[in-house]
Amino acid sequence: MRSARSVTTFAAGAASILALTAASFAPHALAQDQAGAPPQVEAPAAAPQAAAPAPLSESVAAVVNDDIISSYDLMQRMRLLMATSGMQPTQENLPQIQQEALRSLIDERLQMQELRRVEKQQKITIISTDKEVDEQVADIAQSNKMTSDQLKQSLVQQGIGLDTWRAQLRADSSWQSWIQGRYGSRLRIGEDQIKAYQRRLAESAAKPQYQISEVFLDASRVGGMEVAVNGAAQLIAQMQQGAPFAAVARQFSGSATAANGGDVGWVNQGEMPTEVDEALEQLRPGQLSRPIQVKDGVYIIYLRDKRAGSKTAIVDLKQVAAPLPADATEAQVAAATKLLTDLRPKINSCQTLETVAGKVDGLVAGDLGEAEITDLAPAFQEAASKLDIGQISDPIRTDAGLHLIAVCGKRQGGANAPTHDQIENRLRGQQLALISKRYLRDLRNQATIETR
Repeated sequence: MRSARSVTTFAAGAASILALTAASFAPHALAQDQAGAPPQVEAPAAAPQAAAPAPLSESVAAVVNDDIISSYDLMQRMRLLMATSGMQPTQENLPQIQQEALRSLIDERLQMQELRRVEKQQKITIISTDKEVDEQVADIAQSNKMTSDQLKQSLVQQGIGLDTWRAQLRADSSWQSWIQGRYGSRLRIGEDQIKAYQRRLAESAAKPQYQISEVFLDASRVGGMEVAVNGAAQLIAQMQQGAPFAAVARQFSGSATAANGGDVGWVNQGEMPTEVDEALEQLRPGQLSRPIQVKDGVYIIYLRDKRAGSKTAIVDLKQVAAPLPADATEAQVAAATKLLTDLRPKINSCQTLETVAGKVDGLVAGDLGEAEITDLAPAFQEAASKLDIGQISDPIRTDAGLHLIAVCGKRQGGANAPTHDQIENRLRGQQLALISKRYLRDLRNQATIETR
Protein backbone atom coordinates (compact mmCIF):
# COMPACT_ATOMS: atom_id res chain seq x y z
CA MET A 1 0.00 0.00 0.00
CA ARG A 2 1.28 3.43 -0.85
CA SER A 3 0.31 6.48 1.17
CA ALA A 4 1.27 10.08 0.59
CA ARG A 5 0.84 13.27 2.53
CA SER A 6 1.55 16.71 1.13
CA VAL A 7 5.22 17.63 1.03
CA THR A 8 6.05 20.28 3.58
CA THR A 9 8.00 23.25 2.28
CA PHE A 10 11.12 23.51 4.38
CA ALA A 11 11.02 27.28 4.70
CA ALA A 12 14.11 27.63 6.83
CA GLY A 13 16.04 25.22 4.67
CA ALA A 14 14.97 26.97 1.49
CA ALA A 15 16.12 30.28 2.88
CA SER A 16 19.51 28.85 3.76
CA ILE A 17 19.91 27.39 0.27
CA LEU A 18 18.99 30.69 -1.34
CA ALA A 19 21.51 32.51 0.83
CA LEU A 20 24.26 29.98 0.20
CA THR A 21 23.88 29.55 -3.51
CA ALA A 22 23.38 33.19 -4.42
CA ALA A 23 26.93 33.93 -3.35
CA SER A 24 28.88 30.71 -3.72
CA PHE A 25 27.55 28.43 -6.47
CA ALA A 26 29.78 28.39 -9.53
CA PRO A 27 28.18 29.78 -12.70
CA HIS A 28 28.71 26.54 -14.62
CA ALA A 29 27.74 23.02 -13.65
CA LEU A 30 30.31 20.47 -12.67
CA ALA A 31 31.11 17.51 -14.91
CA GLN A 32 29.51 18.93 -18.02
CA ASP A 33 30.98 19.52 -21.44
CA GLN A 34 30.15 23.07 -22.53
CA ALA A 35 30.62 22.35 -26.25
CA GLY A 36 27.36 22.81 -28.10
CA ALA A 37 25.63 24.49 -25.17
CA PRO A 38 22.97 27.11 -25.94
CA PRO A 39 24.22 30.70 -26.24
CA GLN A 40 24.71 32.02 -22.76
CA VAL A 41 22.78 35.08 -21.64
CA GLU A 42 24.59 37.29 -19.19
CA ALA A 43 23.57 36.15 -15.71
CA PRO A 44 22.45 38.69 -13.11
CA ALA A 45 25.06 39.81 -10.64
CA ALA A 46 25.37 37.59 -7.59
CA ALA A 47 23.59 38.82 -4.50
CA PRO A 48 25.72 39.88 -1.52
CA GLN A 49 26.55 36.99 0.74
CA ALA A 50 23.98 36.62 3.48
CA ALA A 51 24.75 35.87 7.07
CA ALA A 52 25.06 32.18 7.84
CA PRO A 53 21.67 30.74 8.76
CA ALA A 54 21.00 29.30 12.18
CA PRO A 55 21.46 25.52 12.47
CA LEU A 56 18.39 23.60 11.40
CA SER A 57 16.69 20.87 13.35
CA GLU A 58 16.52 17.65 11.38
CA SER A 59 13.12 16.16 10.61
CA VAL A 60 11.67 13.41 8.44
CA ALA A 61 11.01 14.36 4.82
CA ALA A 62 9.86 10.94 3.63
CA VAL A 63 9.79 7.27 4.58
CA VAL A 64 10.37 4.62 1.90
CA ASN A 65 9.61 1.12 3.17
CA ASP A 66 10.73 2.15 6.68
CA ASP A 67 13.88 3.78 5.23
CA ILE A 68 13.96 7.42 6.37
CA ILE A 69 14.85 10.38 4.16
CA SER A 70 15.63 13.28 6.48
CA SER A 71 15.22 16.98 5.85
CA TYR A 72 19.03 17.15 5.90
CA ASP A 73 19.20 14.51 3.12
CA LEU A 74 16.69 16.52 1.11
CA MET A 75 18.50 19.84 1.47
CA GLN A 76 21.83 18.21 0.63
CA ARG A 77 20.32 16.72 -2.53
CA MET A 78 18.83 20.08 -3.48
CA ARG A 79 22.25 21.69 -3.16
CA LEU A 80 23.85 18.90 -5.19
CA LEU A 81 21.16 19.15 -7.86
CA MET A 82 21.71 22.89 -8.24
CA ALA A 83 25.50 22.57 -8.26
CA THR A 84 25.51 19.86 -10.94
CA SER A 85 22.81 21.44 -13.11
CA GLY A 86 24.08 25.02 -12.94
CA MET A 87 20.69 26.27 -11.76
CA GLN A 88 20.47 29.29 -9.49
CA PRO A 89 17.67 29.08 -6.90
CA THR A 90 14.80 31.55 -7.00
CA GLN A 91 11.54 31.72 -5.11
CA GLU A 92 9.83 30.52 -8.31
CA ASN A 93 11.96 27.46 -9.08
CA LEU A 94 12.80 26.28 -5.56
CA PRO A 95 9.63 24.13 -5.21
CA GLN A 96 10.50 22.39 -8.49
CA ILE A 97 14.06 21.75 -7.29
CA GLN A 98 12.75 20.40 -3.99
CA GLN A 99 10.28 18.08 -5.69
CA GLU A 100 12.89 16.75 -8.11
CA ALA A 101 15.36 16.22 -5.26
CA LEU A 102 12.79 14.30 -3.23
CA ARG A 103 11.74 12.18 -6.23
CA SER A 104 15.34 11.26 -6.97
CA LEU A 105 16.00 10.33 -3.33
CA ILE A 106 12.89 8.14 -3.22
CA ASP A 107 13.86 6.41 -6.47
CA GLU A 108 17.39 5.80 -5.22
CA ARG A 109 16.12 4.32 -1.95
CA LEU A 110 13.89 1.94 -3.90
CA GLN A 111 16.73 0.98 -6.24
CA MET A 112 19.22 0.34 -3.44
CA GLN A 113 16.66 -1.66 -1.44
CA GLU A 114 15.99 -3.84 -4.47
CA LEU A 115 19.69 -4.31 -5.21
CA ARG A 116 20.41 -5.35 -1.62
CA ARG A 117 17.51 -7.82 -1.77
CA VAL A 118 18.87 -9.33 -5.00
CA GLU A 119 22.42 -9.49 -3.64
CA LYS A 120 21.22 -11.36 -0.55
CA GLN A 121 18.91 -13.67 -2.47
CA GLN A 122 21.33 -14.55 -5.27
CA LYS A 123 24.57 -14.19 -3.31
CA ILE A 124 26.10 -11.88 -5.92
CA THR A 125 27.69 -8.44 -5.83
CA ILE A 126 25.88 -5.68 -7.72
CA ILE A 127 26.34 -2.48 -5.71
CA SER A 128 29.36 -0.45 -6.77
CA THR A 129 32.33 -0.63 -4.42
CA ASP A 130 34.10 2.39 -2.94
CA LYS A 131 36.90 1.86 -5.44
CA GLU A 132 34.48 1.94 -8.36
CA VAL A 133 32.87 5.13 -7.05
CA ASP A 134 36.36 6.65 -6.66
CA GLU A 135 37.00 5.86 -10.34
CA GLN A 136 33.79 7.65 -11.31
CA VAL A 137 34.82 10.67 -9.29
CA ALA A 138 38.23 10.68 -10.99
CA ASP A 139 36.62 10.51 -14.45
CA ILE A 140 34.29 13.43 -13.66
CA ALA A 141 37.17 15.46 -12.25
CA GLN A 142 39.26 14.81 -15.36
CA SER A 143 36.41 15.95 -17.62
CA ASN A 144 36.42 19.22 -15.66
CA LYS A 145 40.22 19.54 -15.90
CA MET A 146 40.50 19.15 -12.13
CA THR A 147 41.95 16.65 -9.72
CA SER A 148 39.65 14.56 -7.57
CA ASP A 149 40.68 16.55 -4.49
CA GLN A 150 39.95 19.86 -6.23
CA LEU A 151 36.52 18.65 -7.29
CA LYS A 152 35.69 17.41 -3.80
CA GLN A 153 36.85 20.68 -2.28
CA SER A 154 34.63 22.61 -4.70
CA LEU A 155 31.58 20.66 -3.52
CA VAL A 156 32.47 21.08 0.14
CA GLN A 157 32.80 24.84 -0.35
CA GLN A 158 29.25 24.83 -1.72
CA GLY A 159 27.91 23.15 1.40
CA ILE A 160 27.57 19.70 -0.18
CA GLY A 161 28.59 16.65 1.81
CA LEU A 162 30.71 14.24 -0.23
CA ASP A 163 28.62 11.33 1.03
CA THR A 164 25.59 12.87 -0.68
CA TRP A 165 27.30 12.96 -4.06
CA ARG A 166 28.89 9.54 -3.70
CA ALA A 167 25.51 8.04 -2.77
CA GLN A 168 23.99 9.37 -5.98
CA LEU A 169 26.88 8.04 -8.09
CA ARG A 170 26.74 4.66 -6.38
CA ALA A 171 22.98 4.25 -6.82
CA ASP A 172 23.01 5.27 -10.47
CA SER A 173 25.96 3.11 -11.53
CA SER A 174 24.75 0.09 -9.53
CA TRP A 175 21.25 0.25 -10.98
CA GLN A 176 22.49 0.62 -14.56
CA SER A 177 24.89 -2.30 -14.03
CA TRP A 178 22.06 -4.47 -12.71
CA ILE A 179 19.68 -3.64 -15.57
CA GLN A 180 22.42 -4.25 -18.15
CA GLY A 181 23.56 -7.46 -16.49
CA ARG A 182 20.11 -8.92 -15.96
CA TYR A 183 18.50 -7.96 -19.26
CA GLY A 184 21.29 -6.97 -21.62
CA SER A 185 22.41 -10.49 -22.45
CA ARG A 186 18.83 -11.68 -22.95
CA LEU A 187 17.76 -8.79 -25.11
CA ARG A 188 17.72 -9.65 -28.79
CA ILE A 189 17.32 -7.00 -31.45
CA GLY A 190 15.95 -8.83 -34.47
CA GLU A 191 16.88 -8.14 -38.06
CA ASP A 192 13.25 -7.29 -38.69
CA GLN A 193 13.49 -4.46 -36.13
CA ILE A 194 16.68 -3.14 -37.69
CA LYS A 195 15.23 -3.34 -41.19
CA ALA A 196 12.07 -1.60 -40.06
CA TYR A 197 14.21 1.20 -38.61
CA GLN A 198 16.22 1.39 -41.84
CA ARG A 199 13.01 1.51 -43.83
CA ARG A 200 11.67 4.42 -41.78
CA LEU A 201 14.95 6.26 -42.31
CA ALA A 202 14.85 5.57 -46.04
CA GLU A 203 11.25 6.72 -46.34
CA SER A 204 12.05 10.00 -44.59
CA ALA A 205 15.53 10.45 -46.05
CA ALA A 206 14.51 13.37 -48.25
CA LYS A 207 12.94 15.27 -45.34
CA PRO A 208 14.85 17.84 -43.24
CA GLN A 209 17.08 16.43 -40.52
CA TYR A 210 17.69 17.95 -37.09
CA GLN A 211 20.46 17.47 -34.55
CA ILE A 212 18.76 17.97 -31.21
CA SER A 213 19.02 17.63 -27.46
CA GLU A 214 15.95 17.16 -25.30
CA VAL A 215 14.58 17.51 -21.80
CA PHE A 216 11.36 15.61 -21.24
CA LEU A 217 9.22 16.14 -18.16
CA ASP A 218 6.92 13.16 -17.68
CA ALA A 219 3.60 14.56 -16.46
CA SER A 220 2.77 11.42 -14.48
CA ARG A 221 6.11 11.61 -12.68
CA VAL A 222 6.18 15.31 -11.81
CA GLY A 223 2.58 15.63 -10.62
CA GLY A 224 0.47 16.49 -13.65
CA MET A 225 0.58 18.38 -16.93
CA GLU A 226 0.29 21.84 -15.37
CA VAL A 227 3.26 21.13 -13.11
CA ALA A 228 5.23 19.85 -16.10
CA VAL A 229 4.50 22.95 -18.20
CA ASN A 230 5.41 25.33 -15.37
CA GLY A 231 8.51 23.30 -14.58
CA ALA A 232 9.64 23.43 -18.20
CA ALA A 233 9.24 27.21 -18.24
CA GLN A 234 11.42 27.46 -15.11
CA LEU A 235 14.12 25.26 -16.64
CA ILE A 236 14.15 27.32 -19.84
CA ALA A 237 14.56 30.49 -17.80
CA GLN A 238 17.53 28.96 -15.99
CA MET A 239 19.17 27.80 -19.24
CA GLN A 240 18.76 31.27 -20.71
CA GLN A 241 20.64 32.58 -17.68
CA GLY A 242 23.54 30.19 -18.20
CA ALA A 243 22.66 26.74 -16.87
CA PRO A 244 24.11 24.22 -19.37
CA PHE A 245 21.48 22.24 -21.26
CA ALA A 246 23.28 18.91 -20.77
CA ALA A 247 23.54 19.42 -17.02
CA VAL A 248 19.85 20.30 -16.69
CA ALA A 249 18.88 17.30 -18.81
CA ARG A 250 20.89 14.93 -16.63
CA GLN A 251 19.15 16.09 -13.48
CA PHE A 252 15.59 16.79 -14.64
CA SER A 253 14.81 14.88 -17.84
CA GLY A 254 12.68 11.75 -17.69
CA SER A 255 13.86 10.58 -21.11
CA ALA A 256 16.29 7.75 -21.77
CA THR A 257 18.67 10.35 -23.21
CA ALA A 258 19.11 12.01 -19.80
CA ALA A 259 22.23 9.94 -19.12
CA ASN A 260 23.80 11.46 -22.25
CA GLY A 261 22.88 15.01 -21.32
CA GLY A 262 19.74 14.88 -23.46
CA ASP A 263 21.67 14.21 -26.68
CA VAL A 264 19.27 12.65 -29.20
CA GLY A 265 21.56 13.04 -32.21
CA TRP A 266 20.21 13.46 -35.73
CA VAL A 267 16.51 12.82 -36.27
CA ASN A 268 14.43 12.94 -39.41
CA GLN A 269 11.22 14.86 -39.65
CA GLY A 270 8.51 12.52 -38.43
CA GLU A 271 10.56 10.64 -35.83
CA MET A 272 9.51 12.92 -32.96
CA PRO A 273 5.91 13.68 -31.89
CA THR A 274 3.99 15.94 -34.28
CA GLU A 275 4.07 18.85 -31.80
CA VAL A 276 7.88 18.63 -31.63
CA ASP A 277 8.18 18.45 -35.43
CA GLU A 278 6.12 21.62 -35.75
CA ALA A 279 8.34 23.41 -33.24
CA LEU A 280 11.53 22.25 -34.99
CA GLU A 281 10.36 23.82 -38.25
CA GLN A 282 10.32 27.22 -36.52
CA LEU A 283 13.67 26.95 -34.73
CA ARG A 284 17.07 28.03 -35.96
CA PRO A 285 20.29 26.24 -34.91
CA GLY A 286 21.34 27.41 -31.45
CA GLN A 287 17.79 28.11 -30.25
CA LEU A 288 15.78 26.66 -27.40
CA SER A 289 12.15 25.80 -27.92
CA ARG A 290 9.27 26.96 -25.77
CA PRO A 291 7.68 24.23 -23.58
CA ILE A 292 6.16 21.74 -26.04
CA GLN A 293 3.19 19.89 -24.60
CA VAL A 294 2.55 16.36 -25.88
CA LYS A 295 0.19 13.63 -24.75
CA ASP A 296 2.17 12.43 -21.74
CA GLY A 297 4.42 15.34 -20.82
CA VAL A 298 6.39 18.37 -21.94
CA TYR A 299 9.50 18.65 -24.11
CA ILE A 300 12.21 21.29 -24.19
CA ILE A 301 14.19 21.01 -27.41
CA TYR A 302 17.57 22.55 -28.17
CA LEU A 303 18.23 22.62 -31.93
CA ARG A 304 21.97 22.19 -32.37
CA ASP A 305 22.07 21.91 -36.17
CA LYS A 306 19.88 21.37 -39.20
CA ARG A 307 20.49 20.04 -42.69
CA ALA A 308 18.58 19.25 -45.85
CA GLY A 309 17.53 15.64 -46.19
CA SER A 310 19.50 13.17 -48.23
CA LYS A 311 17.86 12.18 -51.49
CA THR A 312 19.72 8.88 -51.39
CA ALA A 313 17.94 5.69 -50.45
CA ILE A 314 19.42 2.28 -51.14
CA VAL A 315 17.24 -0.71 -52.03
CA ASP A 316 18.04 -4.40 -52.32
CA LEU A 317 16.06 -5.85 -55.24
CA LYS A 318 15.24 -9.17 -56.87
CA GLN A 319 13.33 -9.56 -60.11
CA VAL A 320 11.39 -11.95 -62.30
CA ALA A 321 11.51 -11.04 -65.99
CA ALA A 322 9.67 -12.17 -69.09
CA PRO A 323 12.02 -11.16 -71.94
CA LEU A 324 10.30 -9.23 -74.76
CA PRO A 325 11.67 -7.13 -77.60
CA ALA A 326 10.91 -3.41 -77.61
CA ASP A 327 8.65 -3.93 -80.65
CA ALA A 328 6.68 -6.86 -79.22
CA THR A 329 3.09 -7.16 -80.33
CA GLU A 330 0.16 -6.37 -78.07
CA ALA A 331 -0.65 -10.06 -77.91
CA GLN A 332 2.87 -10.91 -76.73
CA VAL A 333 2.75 -8.18 -74.08
CA ALA A 334 -0.68 -9.37 -72.92
CA ALA A 335 0.50 -12.98 -72.65
CA ALA A 336 3.62 -12.00 -70.63
CA THR A 337 1.52 -9.74 -68.40
CA LYS A 338 -0.87 -12.60 -67.60
CA LEU A 339 2.04 -14.92 -66.87
CA LEU A 340 3.57 -12.53 -64.34
CA THR A 341 0.22 -11.51 -62.83
CA ASP A 342 -0.66 -15.16 -62.20
CA LEU A 343 2.77 -15.81 -60.69
CA ARG A 344 2.82 -12.81 -58.34
CA PRO A 345 0.48 -14.18 -55.60
CA LYS A 346 2.59 -17.37 -55.42
CA ILE A 347 5.74 -15.48 -54.35
CA ASN A 348 5.60 -15.28 -50.55
CA SER A 349 8.98 -13.69 -49.93
CA CYS A 350 12.30 -12.69 -51.45
CA GLN A 351 13.66 -16.07 -50.36
CA THR A 352 11.12 -18.02 -52.41
CA LEU A 353 11.09 -15.75 -55.47
CA GLU A 354 13.72 -17.53 -57.56
CA THR A 355 12.47 -21.03 -56.66
CA VAL A 356 8.86 -20.23 -57.60
CA ALA A 357 9.79 -18.39 -60.80
CA GLY A 358 12.16 -21.19 -61.86
CA LYS A 359 9.22 -23.56 -62.26
CA VAL A 360 7.68 -21.42 -65.03
CA ASP A 361 9.02 -21.72 -68.56
CA GLY A 362 10.07 -18.49 -70.27
CA LEU A 363 10.85 -16.54 -67.09
CA VAL A 364 14.22 -15.38 -65.76
CA ALA A 365 14.71 -14.67 -62.05
CA GLY A 366 17.68 -13.20 -60.27
CA ASP A 367 19.18 -10.96 -57.60
CA LEU A 368 19.73 -7.35 -58.69
CA GLY A 369 21.65 -6.54 -55.49
CA GLU A 370 21.74 -3.13 -53.80
CA ALA A 371 21.42 0.10 -55.72
CA GLU A 372 20.56 3.72 -55.06
CA ILE A 373 17.00 4.42 -56.10
CA THR A 374 18.19 7.34 -58.23
CA ASP A 375 20.37 4.94 -60.27
CA LEU A 376 17.46 2.68 -61.23
CA ALA A 377 15.52 2.85 -64.47
CA PRO A 378 12.65 5.37 -64.16
CA ALA A 379 9.98 2.65 -64.07
CA PHE A 380 11.86 0.78 -61.36
CA GLN A 381 12.46 4.00 -59.35
CA GLU A 382 8.77 4.65 -58.88
CA ALA A 383 8.01 1.09 -57.79
CA ALA A 384 11.02 0.80 -55.48
CA SER A 385 10.15 4.08 -53.77
CA LYS A 386 6.56 3.04 -53.02
CA LEU A 387 7.08 -0.61 -52.05
CA ASP A 388 7.82 -1.71 -48.50
CA ILE A 389 10.33 -4.43 -47.73
CA GLY A 390 8.95 -7.82 -48.84
CA GLN A 391 6.43 -6.37 -51.28
CA ILE A 392 6.34 -7.19 -54.99
CA SER A 393 5.47 -4.80 -57.80
CA ASP A 394 2.91 -5.14 -60.55
CA PRO A 395 4.38 -6.02 -63.96
CA ILE A 396 6.69 -3.24 -65.20
CA ARG A 397 7.33 -2.72 -68.91
CA THR A 398 10.83 -1.87 -70.17
CA ASP A 399 12.55 -2.18 -73.52
CA ALA A 400 13.93 -5.53 -72.34
CA GLY A 401 10.61 -7.08 -71.35
CA LEU A 402 8.16 -7.25 -68.46
CA HIS A 403 9.37 -7.43 -64.86
CA LEU A 404 8.23 -8.07 -61.31
CA ILE A 405 10.57 -6.52 -58.74
CA ALA A 406 10.69 -7.44 -55.07
CA VAL A 407 12.12 -5.06 -52.46
CA CYS A 408 14.22 -7.24 -50.14
CA GLY A 409 15.82 -4.39 -48.21
CA LYS A 410 15.72 -0.62 -47.95
CA ARG A 411 17.97 1.75 -46.05
CA GLN A 412 19.12 5.34 -45.98
CA GLY A 413 22.20 6.02 -48.06
CA GLY A 414 24.89 8.65 -47.86
CA ALA A 415 27.66 9.32 -45.37
CA ASN A 416 25.18 10.33 -42.65
CA ALA A 417 23.30 7.03 -42.61
CA PRO A 418 23.71 5.07 -39.36
CA THR A 419 25.37 1.69 -39.65
CA HIS A 420 23.71 -1.61 -38.83
CA ASP A 421 25.56 -1.76 -35.48
CA GLN A 422 24.65 1.84 -34.60
CA ILE A 423 20.98 1.13 -35.19
CA GLU A 424 21.17 -2.07 -33.15
CA ASN A 425 22.84 -0.25 -30.25
CA ARG A 426 20.29 2.55 -30.35
CA LEU A 427 17.37 0.13 -30.28
CA ARG A 428 19.01 -1.88 -27.49
CA GLY A 429 19.53 1.27 -25.42
CA GLN A 430 15.90 2.31 -25.91
CA GLN A 431 14.62 -1.07 -24.78
CA LEU A 432 16.89 -1.22 -21.73
CA ALA A 433 15.76 2.28 -20.72
CA LEU A 434 12.12 1.20 -21.03
CA ILE A 435 12.78 -1.92 -18.95
CA SER A 436 14.46 0.18 -16.26
CA LYS A 437 11.56 2.64 -16.20
CA ARG A 438 8.96 -0.14 -15.85
CA TYR A 439 11.01 -1.92 -13.19
CA LEU A 440 11.23 1.23 -11.08
CA ARG A 441 7.54 1.97 -11.61
CA ASP A 442 6.67 -1.50 -10.26
CA LEU A 443 8.90 -0.93 -7.22
CA ARG A 444 7.07 2.35 -6.52
CA ASN A 445 3.67 0.71 -6.84
CA GLN A 446 4.62 -2.06 -4.41
CA ALA A 447 6.31 0.22 -1.89
CA THR A 448 4.98 2.07 1.13
CA ILE A 449 6.03 5.67 0.61
CA GLU A 450 5.10 8.51 2.93
CA THR A 451 6.08 12.11 2.24
CA ARG A 452 5.72 14.66 4.99
